[in-house]
Amino acid sequence: MKVVILAGGFGTRISEESQLKPKPMVEICGKPILWHIMKYYSSFGFNEFIICCGYKQYVIKEWFANYFLHNSDITFDFTSDNKMIVHKNHTEPWKVTLVDTGLNTMTGGRIKRIKDYVGDEPFLLTYGDGVSNVDLNELIKFHNDKGQIATMTAINIGQQFGCLDVNEDGSVLKFREKNEIDGNLINAGFMVLEPQIFDYIEGDETVFEKTPIEQLAKDGQLNAFIHHGFWKCMDTVRDRNHLESLIENKKAPWIVWEE
Repeated sequence: MKVVILAGGFGTRISEESQLKPKPMVEICGKPILWHIMKYYSSFGFNEFIICCGYKQYVIKEWFANYFLHNSDITFDFTSDNKMIVHKNHTEPWKVTLVDTGLNTMTGGRIKRIKDYVGDEPFLLTYGDGVSNVDLNELIKFHNDKGQIATMTAINIGQQFGCLDVNEDGSVLKFREKNEIDGNLINAGFMVLEPQIFDYIEGDETVFEKTPIEQLAKDGQLNAFIHHGFWKCMDTVRDRNHLESLIENKKAPWIVWEE
């Protein structure tokens, strides 16, 4: 199955970094978060990627074009015809298609634009700013067992603070600490989609998370795979720093490959 990654947004909430690069190229411990996501999929044997580019898409293209330069030891021999020698070349078993899906295209429109690259087969889809340790094999099995068009991974974001039960007159009836049932399930990406999904998307102005998802739910064609493990979206510099601290302390749940 091909893996489609949405990587074209402006990343305005992490503008300290996204002024210079698209958010999926913001680095955590020296590697773009996009690379981390791809490494995770690759650890399950999914090695063909379609990247939906947009804002500063040339940064993503140049990074992959110069993959050896970014990830290997290099000798530049100016005494011998300006030769470049790659030592211990660190490569991946990947086929990566980078598609310019437009600067202002919405998420649904970006998906629609890569239809010809996906072909008439199911595919995986996720966002280029979130990492997780979701079991992709179980996710796909769940999707196949349901036999419907779309499955998204859902996580419980929990409740950040303690809870108050308040009477109409403002008096506090009870205070208790937060627990899981106080949170809400949200779309965490890591989706499995059948090719019929393209019929639910009109064009560039379509926000995938609105009309298509809402219509799929109405049609009984949307399922949620509940993930109880780790998931983190990198929205802010604080989020990036948190992800870096997990790596530095060797507590990053998504790093399941040998380094």
